[in-house]
Amino acid sequence: MLIAFCVTGCKQSANTSATAENQSSAQNLNGAGATFPNPIYSKWFSEYAAAHPGIHINYQSVGSGAGIRQVSEGTVDFGASDGPMTDQQIAESKVPVIHIPTVLGAVVPVYNIPGVTGNLNFAPDVIADIYLGKITKWNDPRLAKDNPGIKFPSTAILPVYRSDGSGTTYIFTDFLSKVSPDFAKNIGKSTSVKWPVGIGQKGNEGVAGMVRQSPSSFGYVELIYALQNKMTYGAVRNASGKFVLATTDGVTAAAAGAAKTMPADYRVSITNAPGDTAYPISSFTWLLIPTHSTDAAKTQTLKDFLTWMLDHGESEASSMDYAPLPAEVQTMVRKSIADLH
Repeated sequence: MLIAFCVTGCKQSANTSATAENQSSAQNLNGAGATFPNPIYSKWFSEYAAAHPGIHINYQSVGSGAGIRQVSEGTVDFGASDGPMTDQQIAESKVPVIHIPTVLGAVVPVYNIPGVTGNLNFAPDVIADIYLGKITKWNDPRLAKDNPGIKFPSTAILPVYRSDGSGTTYIFTDFLSKVSPDFAKNIGKSTSVKWPVGIGQKGNEGVAGMVRQSPSSFGYVELIYALQNKMTYGAVRNASGKFVLATTDGVTAAAAGAAKTMPADYRVSITNAPGDTAYPISSFTWLLIPTHSTDAAKTQTLKDFLTWMLDHGESEASSMDYAPLPAEVQTMVRKSIADLH
């Protein structure tokens, strides 16, 4: 899916110097990557382009794996991922990049169970065992134990997963690998894993659509996709033993510890974070920005956009069900932006 936001430059002026200035300020930026933050990126890129005549930002929402690959090959001006690049990916990249955190979000378990409505409770080991193929029916005693009073059908569960390289999958499998040794051993964490059961779909949009249309299905999507599609999603038991529904406050609580100990390269995991109110499947998402570009004008435009993001974009995060960057992280990011050249 190609999402393009184009704002035309100023009307041609009789003054040739003014025309030359407009032409020199015109800039096309191409990016690709994560679907997880696509709703807010769409808004940001559109607003930034509207406020900066001549700037065109084209973003392809094709998944984190594709975003990492394209920025590493130098075929786009920036990438986007919800799973940080591995040491090997960084070493093999043709283009040196820096991870710039933008917002935080939540991955939620979604389901379509005929006759069952409302928010169910899911223990982490139960979610892991659904995807391991160990829990196969909705009326499994372990599901019933955490949801007293719910009459589950005896139908088979259809797990739905991402078929493309996905940061949402990275977040989900990072969490499940922390809470289930069996999951860590047999599936592990990555943007792309080999699932033993279920059916794959492309993008958060694809998983959401499949769960909506498939009775007895179960899947995982970024929170805003569940809300936009009016899907029921479950509470997940966190590290403190509390069942927590995803909210921006719960995501912020999950990030609290990491904000104070953020590494210089911003590659950090906040899944299964401590705290009674922390939502356990939370994550930062990152733009992947080349640190040394041969096009100074594009670098300057990226720096200007990132500064605009901090000054204006972060205030829009909560209204779109993302959490804004903690203040400590914003301060770090400003310094990183200044170092880009």
